[in-house]
Amino acid sequence: MKKGLLTVAAVLLMGFLFIAAGVLTAADVSDDVQIENKGYKKDQKKPVKLTHKTHIEEHKVTCIECHHDYKDGKNIWKEGDPVAKCITCHDPLKKKGDVKKLKLAYHNNCKECHKTINKEGKKAPLKKCKECHGRK
Repeated sequence: MKKGLLTVAAVLLMGFLFIAAGVLTAADVSDDVQIENKGYKKDQKKPVKLTHKTHIEEHKVTCIECHHDYKDGKNIWKEGDPVAKCITCHDPLKKKGDVKKLKLAYHNNCKECHKTINKEGKKAPLKKCKECHGRK
């Protein structure tokens, strides 16, 4: 009887710690992120406002689905690692080796995910620029 009670208590404690770690990690993430178009010769569209909360809670997107750090063709970035600005590796004006231009990197990452969400019957902006960029 005592052993069973200890097992239940241990499981509950581990569950609590797991939930607490998730809440604390999520608290470190800013909710609204403004994806700026700095570095382009001409800013053609308004910046995109991305909401972490919507992506994480409603769409169950994990951090690694957007954030990456490639070494030898493998994404070695893991949750808790520092997040570099996309422009650190993705040049706004030209492709560098296998690294896409900034706009293409954004568009490929966002659009592919949004296509998947739409195929599942949920709504995610996809076809009209103003759905993400807003009006200038």
